[in-house]
Amino acid sequence: GLKWDEAQEIAELLAENHPGLNPLEVRFTDLRQWVIDLDEFDDDPSESNESLLEAIQMAWHELYQEEEDEE
Repeated sequence: GLKWDEAQEIAELLAENHPGLNPLEVRFTDLRQWVIDLDEFDDDPSESNESLLEAIQMAWHELYQEEEDEE
């Protein structure tokens, strides 16, 4: 399963699950819960921290920007 430090893989799943959503508008509390709720996620929820969530958010934002540029 996915761990907190696998930001790119997590970001790809979040982008699929929340298409068109700007990740920079997502609160960290929501982001954290969405990651924990992923079927593929298999890590200790208490291990999350701001830097891990930020890495996920930035990876997701890159995907979001690529999607926007294609439209």
